[in-house]
Amino acid sequence: MTTFDPALLEQLRQFDTPTICNGLEEVAGRRTASGFTTEPLVAADPALPSIVGYARTATIRAVAPSAQPAEAQRDLRLAYYEYVASAPGPTVAVIQDLDPRPGIGAFWGEVQSNVHKALGLAGALTDGSFRDLEALAPGFQILGGKIGPSHAHVHLEAIDVDVNIFGMTVRPGDLIHGDHHGAVVISAEAAPRLLEAIDTLTRREAVILEACKQPDFTFETLRQALADSAEIH
Repeated sequence: MTTFDPALLEQLRQFDTPTICNGLEEVAGRRTASGFTTEPLVAADPALPSIVGYARTATIRAVAPSAQPAEAQRDLRLAYYEYVASAPGPTVAVIQDLDPRPGIGAFWGEVQSNVHKALGLAGALTDGSFRDLEALAPGFQILGGKIGPSHAHVHLEAIDVDVNIFGMTVRPGDLIHGDHHGAVVISAEAAPRLLEAIDTLTRREAVILEACKQPDFTFETLRQALADSAEIH
């Protein structure tokens, strides 16, 4: 996996995920319809800043009990905790719910949020559910498919595997950016150029937004602003 200067990750964390998506399009030189979530996510706390980190992936099921013996389940759970806490960081837990109707049982709640925060994770992303809203670890963001009351038979199926979260394929070690809008994978090729791309886009947008504030704004004002914006590179 490719790793980056922690300072870069902290800078990317200052932006919302739509801005990151725009920057990725600028780097690629074209629009894209893949690499990001395409269904609504529920944020445990929409006021929290973006989460940025390297994906630690797993799959779960909750409709029926695990077919594995209790000892094997315990060993897998311990292996999972060791895996998600492993360097390099920061890390983000990315968990796909394999049940036909994801979210019947919540993996995430008071205990798991506190355990993962203590292990140093930046946050979590899942197409499954979470619960215990008032008791979640402070500052630990969970972006999930829904909120539910029970953990049902939730159990791990596999760790360190490719997963798909609402149309977004995530591979172990991928760099993830997410907030209450959704999440996106930042490719290793795009990451080093992303800040420059966002700066360019911000300057282009500033020309148009400033024009919109003018009291004598007209279509001709807009035409000129769009032309001036297009000249910024």
